[in-house]
Amino acid sequence: MKKFLALFLTLVLTLGVSACALADAAEIALITDIGTIDDKSFNQGAWEGIKAYADAKGISYQYYQPAAQGTEVYLDEIQKAVDNGAKIVVTPGYLFEEPIYIAQDMYPDVKFILIDGNPHNADYSEYRTNENAVGIIFKEEESGFLAGYAAVKDGYTKLGFMGGMAVPAVIRYGYGFAQGAEAAAAEMGLTEVTLNYHYTGGFAATPEAQALAASWYNDGVEVIFGCGGAVGNSVMAAAAESGKAVIGVDVDQSPESETVITSAMKGISEAVEQALAANYDGKFPGGEAWNLGAAEAGVKLPMETSKFKTFAQADYEAVFAKLVAGEYTLTKDADADGNAVNPDQLPLSIVKITVVQ
Repeated sequence: MKKFLALFLTLVLTLGVSACALADAAEIALITDIGTIDDKSFNQGAWEGIKAYADAKGISYQYYQPAAQGTEVYLDEIQKAVDNGAKIVVTPGYLFEEPIYIAQDMYPDVKFILIDGNPHNADYSEYRTNENAVGIIFKEEESGFLAGYAAVKDGYTKLGFMGGMAVPAVIRYGYGFAQGAEAAAAEMGLTEVTLNYHYTGGFAATPEAQALAASWYNDGVEVIFGCGGAVGNSVMAAAAESGKAVIGVDVDQSPESETVITSAMKGISEAVEQALAANYDGKFPGGEAWNLGAAEAGVKLPMETSKFKTFAQADYEAVFAKLVAGEYTLTKDADADGNAVNPDQLPLSIVKITVVQ
């Protein structure tokens, strides 16, 4: 009898595990970067793109949230997804560049959509995107430019930029923001616009980030571009206490706070949907490196929800058209020779940057 019970329990446990595995099986998988699927930033944007496409097509999907960061950790999560039946793996964030470089060889029958990066090895000596992978990056400098231009055109002359980690995408946002402010100031004949500039070193909402934002507001800063996942929530909290304004990032963050006057957006969800649709149409863009900006409708401001006082739709369309036409030459994160550029080395004459350590 005891042997029978033991065998019965073993079968129940085995069936239970199998049932869980089947319940977790999904054809499309998202592996999150630092943060969660509701971070109101690039993880959420990628997840919303998956959800929109998969729900419309009746395709199974799920996400995996690593407990830590690192190449081996991310590869473990990718293996879990593949073991659970994933045929397409979406990974948002530059930290996935090395993991996807490795995974594309390990799983040649799985498609990989890498957001905010292109696959490369550990020491950056080789960039390689196989036929089962696509790298998608955005011209964040153009999105940041639109936000900085609109802010100054709308009457703000005391600005702040609070980035998260100083990764390429965040740097491009900040540099574009400064250059957009410069362009608008030049058109308006202004003689000086000030910009406080800081990287928090992470993507979390912290008391320190909120306190710094509050001190900037108390010193006269009128609007802060909160650029770094939940860092923006710290800025919004400080703005709510001081009655000041915030510019959101990546997605339309106006639902997060009444303090958000606009958001420097990039089409993360749209790009994910586009890549998924291409795959299921038998035209997966394997081996390609997308770089989406204004000309590709990859960046924008959400004018329908923005709370500008004077900056109008016509103003937005005019500056957007100039970006599309290539009338602005923007510094990204390096000069023409590939040398790193610091914020206070940007080619600005009107905008005065104070780098806050």
